[in-house]
Amino acid sequence: MVRIRLRRIGLKGQPTYRIVAADKEAPRDGRFLEILGVYNPRTDPATIKLHEDRIYHWMKNGAQPSESAAQVLKSAGTLERFERFKKGEALETLVQEAAEAEAKRAAPVKTRKD
Repeated sequence: MVRIRLRRIGLKGQPTYRIVAADKEAPRDGRFLEILGVYNPRTDPATIKLHEDRIYHWMKNGAQPSESAAQVLKSAGTLERFERFKKGEALETLVQEAAEAEAKRAAPVKTRKD
């Protein structure tokens, strides 16, 4: 079974995550099938960049997001757009809407000092 989940990258104490499609049995930072996006929680606001067309592809074919990945996808609005995709809305329209939402989120960001 394929899961959409977070894969940790970055230095010790400075995590950044890739959102990947990986086999359920693979280790957290191990083998994966495809990179679907990036999530950086250390910026204010958090930076989320997603390839929504590929996320829709994997979810349409049965991939399940992990709890943490689902929270990231929900905050980006991807899960709501996927529900509309399942009801028959055009992929191009949804991807365009996602790009506009990402442009709004891409306000000037500051890295938090922990």
